[in-house]
Amino acid sequence: MPKRILQGVVVSDKNKKTVVVEVERRFAHPLLGKTVRRSKRYHAHDEQGQYKSGDMVRIQECRPMSKLKRWEVVYDAVASKA
Repeated sequence: MPKRILQGVVVSDKNKKTVVVEVERRFAHPLLGKTVRRSKRYHAHDEQGQYKSGDMVRIQECRPMSKLKRWEVVYDAVASKA
């Protein structure tokens, strides 16, 4: 089964080798039809500690690395578009 890849913004880089990434999803409300925004935070593994707050990154599912870390940073989403 393929691993999921999500895109989000780094909101915290204070932990060693870990970044907190906030992923926002948009969907239409089932009854009203209005666009609704929901966000969720994921703890992701960052081996070199190269990502800082405000960076747009992509994260991918991986094996459990700690109690909260089940994701790893794949690459910088902004740099890959250029």
